[in-house]
Amino acid sequence: MNDDFYNQGLTKAKQKDYAGAIAEFTRAIEINPYFADAFCQRGLAYYDSGEILLAVSDYTAALQLNPASVEAYYCRALARVALKNLPGAIADADQAIRFNRNYAAAYHLRGMVYRKLGQIQDAIANFKLAADLYLQQKDKENCRLCLEQIQQLQPKPTPAVVHESTTPTTRIISPQEYFTQLLEKAEKGDTRQALEDLNWALQVDPQDAQAYCCRGVVHYKQGNYREAIADFNQALQLNFQDAIVYRNRGRARSQLGDHQGAIADFNQALQLQPEDALLYIARGNVYRAMGNYLGAVTDYTRALQIHPDDPQAYYNRGLAYTHMEEMQRAIADYQQAASIFCEKEDWINYEQVLENLKKIKSPSTESKPGKYKLLRQRLLRLVGGYWEIAQRLIDQTKRYYPGMSEEWYMEKVIDDLERDRGR
Repeated sequence: MNDDFYNQGLTKAKQKDYAGAIAEFTRAIEINPYFADAFCQRGLAYYDSGEILLAVSDYTAALQLNPASVEAYYCRALARVALKNLPGAIADADQAIRFNRNYAAAYHLRGMVYRKLGQIQDAIANFKLAADLYLQQKDKENCRLCLEQIQQLQPKPTPAVVHESTTPTTRIISPQEYFTQLLEKAEKGDTRQALEDLNWALQVDPQDAQAYCCRGVVHYKQGNYREAIADFNQALQLNFQDAIVYRNRGRARSQLGDHQGAIADFNQALQLQPEDALLYIARGNVYRAMGNYLGAVTDYTRALQIHPDDPQAYYNRGLAYTHMEEMQRAIADYQQAASIFCEKEDWINYEQVLENLKKIKSPSTESKPGKYKLLRQRLLRLVGGYWEIAQRLIDQTKRYYPGMSEEWYMEKVIDDLERDRGR
């Protein structure tokens, strides 16, 4: 008999006749006070009718009768969220997961509660676990909901725009921003985590060209050039008019020695973005690797016309000039590159340029016997005998004109001091 009342209660609950459902479940419980499922279902009916405290009471009764009821723990967690008892909600979600490690909804709920508590990393971790389980269960809609939650919680590259409103809002970041954050993560060295996130994103949406492109970039950073090319190929199949993908595939092809394929990719990219200085530098690097130094110089020069302060273009053009044995032009480009690297405090590249300058210094620039001593004496007189001042001026000149001889720097400082005094 009690089963009849219980089933009638389920039917009325589906019809959203919650008062009728509660009455039927109550009859079932009166007949059998140990009917745990009836308590749980009556709790759901109370919850749906807005009687949250009564719902919690019924879920608790159900758990006293069946302490392993995953559904009761989950339902009580939902009710406790409604009552703003967030620690209690987490405790119930924990118990639900303890009894069922694959309970996606419990991870999802726990992520929402952690978000309310401001524990962002814990929230993201739970949303990811929920999304993975939803994906395995082919519940793509809830999987996408979790992805949206993660996108909202990822650190923002720029502050959100503040709108005039009395109610605080959360800005939902775009897919572009989401992938930018993953690439920034890879740039900082965390390529493994970035790759995991991109693998997961592609499981959610296997037709996402941007995700393939980003994963290709991460593979490239890891040195997995063939995997990178495979991802770039997939991205181009989905969106063949993307200059960024052509550029990155060209770089990967170049690393594998496929210079002709790389040139073809850069040419295609330049048709789409003819004012991209990076493309000219990349194509120039391939020309230089092929021994086409004139073509390389032409591309580096074009890059500098677009971006006149690019130290890498100056440096690479200096390398090409060196191979062409045009040493004065090479020295001028190396000096310009070193000055810009110095301003940017990029000391690794700065030192590399200086090494190249040392290798191509002309023997004619070496000092004559006794010249250094005479210049030192002359400079000392100009600074009143304080060599510390002279050395500071020399060091400053070296930063602006790197790669020259010690005599050259002293002559430059002397000329500047004498010119200033003559004003």
